[in-house]
Amino acid sequence: MNQTRFSLSLRYLRNSLLAVLTVAVTTLPLVLIGRDTLGEAVIALIYLVPVTWSANRWGQLPGISAALTAAMAFDFLFIPPFYTFAVARLEGWLVLAIFLGVAIVVVERIQTSLTRAREAVFMYEMSSALCGQRTPEGVAYAVAKQIQQLFQAMLVNVVFHPDMDSAGLVASEPNNGTGKGSPDRVLAIVNSWGLVGEIQIWSGLYSELPPEDGRLFQNFALQTARAFERTYQAKNENHFNDTLSKATANK
Repeated sequence: MNQTRFSLSLRYLRNSLLAVLTVAVTTLPLVLIGRDTLGEAVIALIYLVPVTWSANRWGQLPGISAALTAAMAFDFLFIPPFYTFAVARLEGWLVLAIFLGVAIVVVERIQTSLTRAREAVFMYEMSSALCGQRTPEGVAYAVAKQIQQLFQAMLVNVVFHPDMDSAGLVASEPNNGTGKGSPDRVLAIVNSWGLVGEIQIWSGLYSELPPEDGRLFQNFALQTARAFERTYQAKNENHFNDTLSKATANK
């Protein structure tokens, strides 16, 4: 767990540094052209380009890092008095505050849009993986495989126990995977019968897991519960029909 957090921290730090570098690269031609030629409004708009790019390419934290760096560079180089972070006029404070506010709003909107789009794709992929399954075993392995691939998890266990009289099943992905310590996420599988199982997830080194109570994981658990209910009922109906057919044939 500590190694996972350390790897994620290194990735965030690297991406944030790349975002800062993107702002620095944008600043160079602005300095060469000059404030008098471009004007403060144009410079502020140009600085939104690396902020938007960083948020879209690397995520929210690098986007905010780019926004703060751009605001500091804007203040230091293009708002009088120059080459200092002091602001002499109220107009300068207003321009700086508006720029920073707009930049942060842009970052948040981009992150929200990307998150929703990614969640929609994940939900569709999960639905597609489950729709063709005809047995509880197939559902369990499909869910474990799908979650493991989506989040590059170290280990995913899907546990299903429909009732006290039936033997439960456990599907793991990868088959030879091992999870260290307790699972990082545990999703309860609840359908009309009650609690029928859970999904246990151990995070990998290069991907951060969504929160347990987030919309994505709750949707995964709901889809899994419905698929288990559908396939288990179908399995019981097929068993009953086979038994009835054999009994009828023996008469």
